[in-house]
Amino acid sequence: MPRPAPFILLTRSVSVIEAAAEQMASNSTKPSGLPGKMKKDESLLGKLGGTLVRKKKLKEVSDLQEDGKNAIITPLLHTDPELLPEDTLLEENAERTILDPTSREDLNFKDLQKVLIDWINSELEEDRIIVKDLEEDLYDGQVLQKLFEKLSGHKLNVAEVTQSEIGQKQKLQTVLEAVNVVLRPLDWNTEWSVDSIHSKNLVSIVCLLLALAIYYAAPIRLPEHVSIKVIVVKKFVCLTQKKEGILQTAHVTKQLTSTTTEMMIGRSERDAFDTLLDHAPDKLNVVKTSLITFVNKHLNKLNLEVTELESQFADGVYLVLLMGLLENYFVPLYNFYLTPESFEQKVHNVTFAFELMQDGGLQKPKARPEDVVNLNLKSTLRVLYNLFTNYKNSE
Repeated sequence: MPRPAPFILLTRSVSVIEAAAEQMASNSTKPSGLPGKMKKDESLLGKLGGTLVRKKKLKEVSDLQEDGKNAIITPLLHTDPELLPEDTLLEENAERTILDPTSREDLNFKDLQKVLIDWINSELEEDRIIVKDLEEDLYDGQVLQKLFEKLSGHKLNVAEVTQSEIGQKQKLQTVLEAVNVVLRPLDWNTEWSVDSIHSKNLVSIVCLLLALAIYYAAPIRLPEHVSIKVIVVKKFVCLTQKKEGILQTAHVTKQLTSTTTEMMIGRSERDAFDTLLDHAPDKLNVVKTSLITFVNKHLNKLNLEVTELESQFADGVYLVLLMGLLENYFVPLYNFYLTPESFEQKVHNVTFAFELMQDGGLQKPKARPEDVVNLNLKSTLRVLYNLFTNYKNSE
């Protein structure tokens, strides 16, 4: 026979107690039935005394009802001893993910934090920003602002220095909105918020940094298969206890990283360059030399020469000119920026070159224009190798 749901048991038990309490109230307030009529000259003090006695008995019944409800509900309340008081300050139906203290000392998790810290410091070296602790150095939005501006090439309209909590949260709001706009097309699972970052929630901070590192193809090797234990706290409405909601906690394991190829190449299928860079880096120079020879064979017609693939193709100019040479047409100068200065102008050039490739019958490049502009070697190699395989016999 199926077991009744806990909520039904709870409701029935409370109803039984309420019914019993109401019966007690009825019995306690019923006239005693003593013979004789009350004397007409009963003092006012006697009347007041009787009223007070009845109110006292009603209050006792009410207290009994409340005690009965609490006796049933209290065992359902689960307060995790590992939670701090601030961790339980939630709105109704809100949820918070907190790092389990046991995972804070996990060596793999510490290694992941160190890699992320080193990456941030490398990116922001020109700004003379040094991060030592993710929780203490990133919560106010200052470092996150600089990091996103460096990665995206976009300047955010925020105050440079903010000391007040309101100002810090406003800056975080602007930064996170910009980050979410970038990640939205990829349906990224957003695991951060203004409040979680500002409250120094390490889980949220690490998830945000991982998303940025993967999206912008950071030149780092993330530790593989890093998992942490987290406590998921949720506050939900209790129908029988209107004063406050019930906290529900659950201990779960959260995977932060998988394999390097899944994380760093996950947006596209594996190809020859994945194998080349992962397993045969010694042959990389041979491939680069072959590609340099190929592009110079055509660019030399314009008295241009390439020596560094990732840097000299980053602004998109050589890509556009190369496509014109390979397809034997002149590209009007008003279609692209011959001397691009901003990140947006460079992205425009690379995107335009990709369009020319598709017009020539090539498949859409796997690389993102932003990756080429950001000097990502693997992305640049993919684009050039695609041209090489299709035009290697062109004169």
